[in-house]
Amino acid sequence: MNVTLMITSIVFLPMTAAFLSYGIGRKHKDGRNYFADIITGVTFVLCAILTIQVMTGTAAGVDVTIPYICGMGIQFTLDGFRALYGSVAAFMWFMTTLFSREYFGHYRNRNRYYLFLLLTLGATEGVFFSADFFTTFLFFEIMSFTSYVWVVHDERPESLRAGATYLTVAVLGGLVMLMGIFLLKGTTGSLDFSTLAGLYVFYSEMNAHQAVVRIWAAALCLLFGFGAKAGAFPLHIWLPKAHPVAPAPASALLSGILTKAGMYGILVLTVDLFFGNAAWGGLILILGVFTMVIGALLALFSIDLKRTLACSSVSQIGFILVGVGMSGLLGSENATALRGSLLHMVNHSLIKLVLFMAAGVIFMNVHKLDLNEIRGFGRKKPLLNYIFLMGALGIGGVPLLNGYVSKTLLHESIVEYMFLINAGVIPAFFSTSFMSTVEWIFLLSGGLTVAYMTKLYVCLFIEKNADDAVQQKYDGLNGRYMNRTSAAALTISASLLPLMGLLPNLVMDGMADMGQAFLRVEATEKAAYFSSENLRGAFISLVFGALIYGFFVRPLLMKKAEVPDTDGQKHYINRIPVWMDLENTIYRPILLRILPFAFGMICRFLDSLVDTLVVILRKTIYRDEKLPHERPEGNALTHLCACIASAFEKFGRLILRRKNPRKQDYEHKFALIYEEYHENSMMIGRSLSFGLLLFCVGLILTVAYLFIKDVFGL
Repeated sequence: MNVTLMITSIVFLPMTAAFLSYGIGRKHKDGRNYFADIITGVTFVLCAILTIQVMTGTAAGVDVTIPYICGMGIQFTLDGFRALYGSVAAFMWFMTTLFSREYFGHYRNRNRYYLFLLLTLGATEGVFFSADFFTTFLFFEIMSFTSYVWVVHDERPESLRAGATYLTVAVLGGLVMLMGIFLLKGTTGSLDFSTLAGLYVFYSEMNAHQAVVRIWAAALCLLFGFGAKAGAFPLHIWLPKAHPVAPAPASALLSGILTKAGMYGILVLTVDLFFGNAAWGGLILILGVFTMVIGALLALFSIDLKRTLACSSVSQIGFILVGVGMSGLLGSENATALRGSLLHMVNHSLIKLVLFMAAGVIFMNVHKLDLNEIRGFGRKKPLLNYIFLMGALGIGGVPLLNGYVSKTLLHESIVEYMFLINAGVIPAFFSTSFMSTVEWIFLLSGGLTVAYMTKLYVCLFIEKNADDAVQQKYDGLNGRYMNRTSAAALTISASLLPLMGLLPNLVMDGMADMGQAFLRVEATEKAAYFSSENLRGAFISLVFGALIYGFFVRPLLMKKAEVPDTDGQKHYINRIPVWMDLENTIYRPILLRILPFAFGMICRFLDSLVDTLVVILRKTIYRDEKLPHERPEGNALTHLCACIASAFEKFGRLILRRKNPRKQDYEHKFALIYEEYHENSMMIGRSLSFGLLLFCVGLILTVAYLFIKDVFGL
């Protein structure tokens, strides 16, 4: 099949099939389910074929242009990174679609879910295959609006509130991103990734200060938009709220893939626009450190299964951002950092696919997510135990699992930076003492990951439920807690994680090699993943995790239950500080209270100012006439009309010979008619004059701005 046709099909086939699935679902529910399985399966096969062709060198650097879209056209391109992540996305969609058949067995609005499931698949693939910022933005916004339906699927109050948060962040991010696109287009004249590569360096060398400032402004706007979708601090607030209320298959995709669409944009900015720029790298590094730590702390305090996994996603995005930031600080020596960032993106996607689907198995049996209520569910369930354990060990960075490989590269990039600074190979943007602190924060965050995943695993698979009757019910499920299709989807997904970790040089390095053209790095020496130095870093994180779990989680985040017949068992308590919920402590008060009040006062002031200006104009320039009661009624015309009307009335009385007729004040009547006409004409004239006056003021201010801009070179 032609490569152009395959890329176009990968993007638009699911979006077209979405409407067909909706029509099928109105008549045949099972037919719709199998149709969605086929579409996602075909999309995955097409992506896999593209990946094989890129690996064999038969398809790379292919550009696809669809003109006449919004006057600019849609542009796709193909390289190893895009083929790889297109395949990862399609694989995750295929697995979650298979799992959805059982998960949504008793749900309402399933037809709507499948419609937006396929629409979002096409939009996401459009983001990953995009070749310019316009195409990225177009599919990015489609993806945001279609995935919103996932969050509000249950239509419960908490779902609608979380959906409002998600949509607000998405819309604000999109608007700011669009502003950045306008700035970038106006400054560079292009939005193509290939054209933008190296432009910042060119403008810097030419001392084009104005262009450099505008590029930075555009990049910061784009970073805001992409960071909002990625879940970077402080725009991470939608993840802990959206994931617990969204259906589990949707949560897997929101966490595993949609956040990576945001990371894709940040990577493009880093490797194309700011390649090797230390200032940009330092900014991303600081954002990554905050995101990494805050997400891990939120996950540690949470007692909701899916909320814990959602906060974990925030933390893992922080790990990726640290790697992206290190690539800027390392300059031309950034291969390790970028390869680690790419691999951790892939690893996190696959790990969250496993963990959220495992959480979905628990929820569709228990319909609860509180750790105290689902405690002990996994006992006597070896398959679910294996599936969850692979995900927990992988995200914890345990050796021989995939997460260890990517975290090792990220940690190695920090160590490499300090070594190159001391050797004088690269200039020091941050001091070695600062970077040493970053390294220990990195290892501590890894320990926090181990601690909260240990908490989940112990709760689900080792501890017993406080209620013996509930525990007997859980134990009695045996192999009846998921069907064969769901079991196959979860088992296949979970088995990839140790396979990737056991063969890092073959599998993981092969993936990183595919992304090198996109990342603009040269071939590098393969890392010694199981060297004593790298194992030492993993060992420190594991020790941190054990200490945090033993000396913080067990004694401080649990307390003895006051309910009798619990055998003295402790239960999990929510000790999350109120200040860590930025949505309720900062964003909602500001957006819903402070800003409306402030803008309301400003609008009232401006309204009063306009009224005052109108009064001044009427008393000075226009000079109103005397009020109606201060001047004679009517005019000569109304007086003449009144005389004629009175004469006709007298003539009528003489003919009809009526006595004591009721007298009419025709003078006053005609005067009122005239005053009404005069007032209406005057209001129309003054309104038009006032509008023209304001237009002239605005025009004068615009001309003054252009004059000042030209004189001072702003």
